Amino acid sequence: MPSFDIVSKVDPQTLDNAVNVTKKEITNRFDFKDSPVVIDLDKKEMKIKLEAESDMKITQITDVLISRSMKQGLDALAFDMSKEAYPSGKITKKEVPVRNGLKQEDAKKVVKLIKDSGLKVQAAIMDDLVRVTAKKIDDLQAIIKLCNGANLGIPLQYVNMRS
Repeated sequence: MPSFDIVSKVDPQTLDNAVNVTKKEITNRFDFKDSPVVIDLDKKEMKIKLEAESDMKITQITDVLISRSMKQGLDALAFDMSKEAYPSGKITKKEVPVRNGLKQEDAKKVVKLIKDSGLKVQAAIMDDLVRVTAKKIDDLQAIIKLCNGANLGIPLQYVNMRS
């Protein structure tokens, strides 16, 4: 039976490239001359630590980070921008967690969306992915289109397609 997996993963090397390009662009910008800026990627925890002298500069750094990440092929939804920047002495800090892996509640949202579609497919949650099986490949393609059209707030990739 044809099947595929729905995952939400971020390639660490692509993320590292996007952070390095962001660092390079910020250090070359005129409005950041002589100002302390730290852009650091923690690969173990999948968090990006930002430090600048004001909240406005943190916002500019995040804008550059998102645009450069999108040019590298990463989805903007992979960055959790819900945390606010906080002052720490003379500088402002912000942590940007990177969503990597499909959490249980997000997987349940995807399965509910698939079940409510009425297509003859089976969806099963397996750790950090959702496996979708069907008798026809056309139904699987309809599920991919449905998931792309739904605004779930998470970046989804479709891997391991078997017919």
